[in-house]
Amino acid sequence: MTLAPHLMTGREGKPDDQTGVITKTRPKTQRPPLYKVLLLNDDYTPMEFVVHVLERFFGMTHAQAFEVMLTVHKKGVAVVGVFPFEVAETKVAQVMDFARRHQHPLQCTMEKE
Repeated sequence: MTLAPHLMTGREGKPDDQTGVITKTRPKTQRPPLYKVLLLNDDYTPMEFVVHVLERFFGMTHAQAFEVMLTVHKKGVAVVGVFPFEVAETKVAQVMDFARRHQHPLQCTMEKE
């Protein structure tokens, strides 16, 4: 099949520079910022309760939870997870509510990573 000459060339008989594929650049979507959930040490919350919280709300095995609890105990604080804002906020609220209902002063906070 042969194309008509006026479809293949520009005005002066030269190839048309105007033909091509139009590409639309999309801005890269940024990942939402992540937040560290921190557990803080205190002198009153039993170690067993902290282990239970880590297992229940952060899905840790007993061994993992025990190690993290020891880190909190020795260093005063430990990162127990990194999540998008809403998830981190929910985890903090759940831990704080659970600790209060069991009359423990355990503190859980979050900070931007």
